[in-house]
Amino acid sequence: MNYRKMGSLPWEVSALGFGCMRLPTKGLLHRVDERKATEILRYGIDRGINYVDTAWFYHFGQSEEVLGRALKDGYREKVHLATKLPMVLVRGADGFDKYLDEQLRRLRTDYLDLYLFHMLNTAQFEKLQRFELMGKMENARKQGKIRYVGFSFHDTLPVFRKIIDFYRWDMTLMQYNYMDTAIQATTDGLEYAHSKGIAAVIMEPLKGGQLAKPPAEAMQVINGAPVRRTPADWALQFLWNRPAVACVLSGMGSRRMVEENCASAEASGIGSLTADENRVIDELAAIYRRKILVPCTACGYCMPCPAGVDIPQNFAYLNYKSIGADSGFKSRLIQMFITRNYRRLAKSCEVGKKQNNGRASLCTKCGACLSKCPQKIMIPQQLERVKAVFEKGKSVRTI
Repeated sequence: MNYRKMGSLPWEVSALGFGCMRLPTKGLLHRVDERKATEILRYGIDRGINYVDTAWFYHFGQSEEVLGRALKDGYREKVHLATKLPMVLVRGADGFDKYLDEQLRRLRTDYLDLYLFHMLNTAQFEKLQRFELMGKMENARKQGKIRYVGFSFHDTLPVFRKIIDFYRWDMTLMQYNYMDTAIQATTDGLEYAHSKGIAAVIMEPLKGGQLAKPPAEAMQVINGAPVRRTPADWALQFLWNRPAVACVLSGMGSRRMVEENCASAEASGIGSLTADENRVIDELAAIYRRKILVPCTACGYCMPCPAGVDIPQNFAYLNYKSIGADSGFKSRLIQMFITRNYRRLAKSCEVGKKQNNGRASLCTKCGACLSKCPQKIMIPQQLERVKAVFEKGKSVRTI
């Protein structure tokens, strides 16, 4: 494993971090498969991963509980553990201690290496100031419950700069990949945090898995590249090439993913990409930008939907439909399977609500999802596009 500077902190962090938002699941309700999750978490730590990230909301609260049990038997001492204050649930200053103490219980630990304000945007940043939560964070640090302070971010560059300048942060968690260099915190924000000595940990390096499943046009570029890499490896190396990146989180759901990502991390290095390799990444980004219709990263913050719609899955099917819209028998076969899978989504609200697997046509346009989406997607409108393609037979090129 390669290790990198963690901003101004007195320790080095593994190039690859384990994000616990996409642990392996089982059953119709997609509950965490604890045996498999524990196995791959411990395998990753044994391979050298020393940074593990989770949050209150991940897997509807199961992530912290499962992780706490997985870090028994000496594994807690091998990692820097991070979780996040669920800002959207905080209704007053007293909420801070309530959630922190419960998270320490769930994680079976006396302290957190990093505690983050989760999903800071304009509204949540104002709440942080109104309830004087920074004082609560400082007090928790004095009590030994947390060691370092950070925030995860979902807004625009001006807001990011304002938050960075508000406090002497230890780290920030930001969305960044070769598709998202000009949205949210942007490359300028990444460099700005780095200039302040703040460690930048990266989430969504594969844009919710989309960069690991390239369209045929992108695969032609990859196959003709001067270096042999998988699509995921190209995306990860783009990040590790940058000195401003401290650690890249990956939500790994299988041992194979851990093996492949650890191998990528072990082959990484700052400034290691050649001009030709950077041109390959530029070409891939241009192709994806033409193909992806909905910038959903499948984070799941919009779920559960009151009407039972599986919002991320509906958007995934639409994007797969667009990415695979090429000529040829193989493409037509893939398109057929995508349509078939969409038709397997629940048609009724009763089933959809029970299993959280409803199709786009169940959307009631209630708007409950809009304020939760970090990408600011107009979800009801985009679900109409899904319905147009899969239920009305419209082409993805015309919606």
